[in-house]
This record gives sequence, C-alpha cells and structure tokens, in this order.
Amino acid sequence: MSDTTLANAIDAEQSRSGRYVREAESREAERRPRRLRRRPWVGYATVAALAVFAFIPVIWMIITAFTSEESIFRDPLGADRTWTLENFTAVLTDPNLVRFIGNGLFVSLTTSVVSLAVGFLAGYSFSKFRYRGRSTAMYTLLLAQMVPEVLLLLTLYTTMAKFGLLNTYPALIISYTTFTLPLSVLMMKNAFDAVPDELIEAGRIDGASEWRIMNSVIFPVVKTSMIAVCMFAFIRAWNDLVYALTLVDTSKQTLPAGLTLTYLGEFQSQYGQMMAASLISSLPVIAIFLVFQKQFVSGALAGSIK
Repeated sequence: MSDTTLANAIDAEQSRSGRYVREAESREAERRPRRLRRRPWVGYATVAALAVFAFIPVIWMIITAFTSEESIFRDPLGADRTWTLENFTAVLTDPNLVRFIGNGLFVSLTTSVVSLAVGFLAGYSFSKFRYRGRSTAMYTLLLAQMVPEVLLLLTLYTTMAKFGLLNTYPALIISYTTFTLPLSVLMMKNAFDAVPDELIEAGRIDGASEWRIMNSVIFPVVKTSMIAVCMFAFIRAWNDLVYALTLVDTSKQTLPAGLTLTYLGEFQSQYGQMMAASLISSLPVIAIFLVFQKQFVSGALAGSIK
C-alpha cells in the first residue's frame, strides 16, 4: 500500500468521524427544550456558578499561600492579613523538595509508560480479536473500577511485603498501574473500535507489514487516546497520598506524602508553607492539561460517536 493511498484513507476516515460528530451535535441541539434554546444564558450561568463553587478551595489555597503564619491563626477569614512570600521561600529552599519532586516524576512517568503499553496491547486485543473469555475479561475490567482503591491497601501491602518490594519504587508503580489499567484498557479499546477493520485488511492485502499498518493506519487515529491515557495515569500517580505514605519510607516518598509529613505535624502545622507547597505541586498537572487539553478531551471521547 502506497503512502498516498494510506494518507487518503486516513483522511477519509477522519472526515467521516468529524461528520458524525457534527451530526450528533446537531441532533442533540434539536432535542434541547425550546426554552433553553431561547435562553442559553440560564445554562451558562448555572455552569459558571458551579465552577466558582468548585474553585473556592483553590482560591483559599492561593490566598493562604501568600499569607503569613501569624495572620492565618489570628484572623483566617478576615481581610486584615499580612501578605508575604516567606512561605514560598521556605518551601523552595527546603532540600527535601527536589527529592520529593524527583520521586514523583519518576514514579508518575513510569506508571504512564507501563499503563499505556499494557493498555495499548490489551485494548487492541479486545477490539480486533475474538476469542473465548473476551467478554468475561471486559466485564471484569468494568467491575474492577467499582472497587475503592483504599480497600486494596492491606492486600497490596501484604503482597509487596511477601515479594520484598516494600520501600521500593516498583511497589508504587505496580500499585498505581493496578488502579489506572482498567480505564486505560477501555479507553484504548474504544479508540481501536474507531479504526475500520476494512482499512486494516486493505493494508494486509496490499502487502503492508503489521508494523507498517500500525504506524501508518492505527497510530494516527488513536494517538489522542494514547495521550489521554498517559495524562490520566500521570495525574493519578502524581496526586496519590495514601499509598505513598504506606508502601515506602521517606527517602522514596512522592510529593504529596512528603509535604504532608514535612508541614503537618501532630502538635504544630505550618499551613502557609503547606499551601505554598501544594500550589507548587499542582503546577505540573496544570501545565500538562493546558498543553494537551484538546488531545485529552478528544482521546477521552474517542469511540463514543458511532
């Protein structure tokens, strides 16, 4: 199969998918009540109010991060407060911060790669092959997402202790991959469902190798879903607190666990520095989402429009 033929086939499939999306949006608009179509500001105002309500904790975190410790305890809700950068200075000069960030990046990036690799292969298998036990495995993945992660803490702790993995990075990576894998597989499976079997068969008939088909036909269609899977796995691992506090010691703890033990004590807590550190720890996630938000939304919705 020539590169021009493959490119034309891919462009045709993407154009067809875009037409389906526009048709679905048009049908959805027609189903809306006329009252809402005449007064769209009602829906916008409701969404804006909910967004402001959800953003209140973030606003409080930012304000507290720039407030002196004395002002926080003297009048936490009042306007009479002392603004300062000392909280950020204390956090950024803490020698442990670099270690916590390094641990978090290593664990989160590794979890993303493993989740993508396994999710890619499993999703392709579920989508393009038919075999005994396929439906059972799919239902098992769906049920696995209903189990609260905290219920597996004791089981995973015992398993890691049995295999000598406590206080190691693999203990965290395996645990996080366990939680992210079901959704990763389902997202990739939906993405592969959007690749027509006829397009793959046409490549095989024209003598294209499996790798050529994968690289020229499948990757361009599912790349947004791959980005979405990586983002989901990274954010899940980066934000974890419970498992990082339980499975590893201080030298290997990630940022949330390290900050909790550093700034929240039994008898005294440094809330200003904790909020400053939390604000710093949220920057990588915000940056990733701002850069890849279109790919994340597109990948998360891949396969949902038939």
